[in-house]
Amino acid sequence: MSEGRTTLSKFLIEQLREHPEGADLGALLVDVAAAVKSIAAMTAKGALGGFLGALEHTNVQGEQQKKLDVLADEAVQRACDWGGQLAGLVSEEHEAPLPLAQTDATRRGALLLVYDPLDGSSNTDVNGAVGTIFSVLRHSAGTPVVAQDFLQSGTQQVAAGYALYGASTMLVLTVGQGTHGFTLDREVGNFILTHAHLRIPEDSSEYAINASNARFWEPPVHRYVSECQAGRSGVRERDFNMRWIAAFVAEVHRILMRGGVFLYPKDGRDPAKPGRLRLLYEANPMAWLVEQAGGAASTGRGRLLELAPSALHQRVPVILGSRQEVQRLERYHREHDAGADQPFVSPLFNERSLFARS
Repeated sequence: MSEGRTTLSKFLIEQLREHPEGADLGALLVDVAAAVKSIAAMTAKGALGGFLGALEHTNVQGEQQKKLDVLADEAVQRACDWGGQLAGLVSEEHEAPLPLAQTDATRRGALLLVYDPLDGSSNTDVNGAVGTIFSVLRHSAGTPVVAQDFLQSGTQQVAAGYALYGASTMLVLTVGQGTHGFTLDREVGNFILTHAHLRIPEDSSEYAINASNARFWEPPVHRYVSECQAGRSGVRERDFNMRWIAAFVAEVHRILMRGGVFLYPKDGRDPAKPGRLRLLYEANPMAWLVEQAGGAASTGRGRLLELAPSALHQRVPVILGSRQEVQRLERYHREHDAGADQPFVSPLFNERSLFARS
C-alpha cells in the first residue's frame, strides 16, 4: 500500500480480507481510531479546554487520577461499546470488566477490548508525551463475560496498538501482518498510512531505564547498565545513550522508529509487585507490536507473550526492543540464576566507597 495515500479504513479492508473476524475487527479498530481523535483533541487543547489537573480520588491501581485519565476512558467506552463487535471491555481505570451499553445479549460480539486510556498521564502537567494503548482478544459470541475470559496470553491477541499524542497524533497497530504507523491528518480527519512495515534494528546503542530505581534492580540489570555506562572503554566497546520519557508509548515509539531497548525490570521494592507495567493492556500489546517489527520482548526470564495472566491488572517486568540487546539481557539473567556470573558490586556503594562511614 502507498504511504501518504492509504487511509486507515482502506488499510484494514486489505489487511483483514481473509481474517475470520475481519468485518467486526475492522469496525472495532475504526471505533478505536475515533476515540483516539477525541482524546487527541482534548490533549491538544490542554488548559484551554479545562482538561488538565488531578482529581481527588485514585483508580484501582492506587494512582491519583488526572482529569484526562477519566475523560480518555469515557471517550474509549463511548466510541467502542455500542457497535455490537464487543463482548466486554477492561480498562486500567476500573477494577472489574465494564458493562456494555447495549443490553441485548444477541448483539454482543466475539471480541474483547483491553486498554490503558491515557498512558503517561503524569506528563500532562508539563505538556509531555502521552498515549493510549489497546489490545483485542477473542471471545465466544453471545456468552456472558467474566473476568477470567480476559486472562489470555499475548499470543492470543488479534489486534494491538497505541496512539501517541505528540507534535502529531500517530496510531500504530498490528493485526499480525507487521507493524504499521498512521498519522492523523487534522484537516480531513483521517489517519493516513505514513510508516508501513516498521522494522527495529537488531542492534542498538540506546537504552531507556529509570535510573532512580537502581538500588532495587537485580544484578543482571546492574551488569547490563554498568556495561552501557562504561561505553567504548568497557566490554561493549562502544558508547551508549540513555533515555527516559516516563511514558511507555513514547519509549516504544522511539524504539520502533530508530531502535533501542526499554527496561522496566523486576525489582525488590514490593514482592507483591515484581514488575510495574500491566500485562494485559500495556506489556502484551507493546510486546506484539515490537515482535511484529522484528524486535523481541521479554520478562528477562522468558518471552512476554507466552506469560499466562493471573489477574486483570497483573504487573510484570518488561524488557523489549532491539533483538540482540534483549537476548543479551536474557543471557545475563540466565547466567545470574545459574550462578555463572560474577556478583555485581557497585563502585559507589561498596563497603569502602566514598559514601561509607569510617
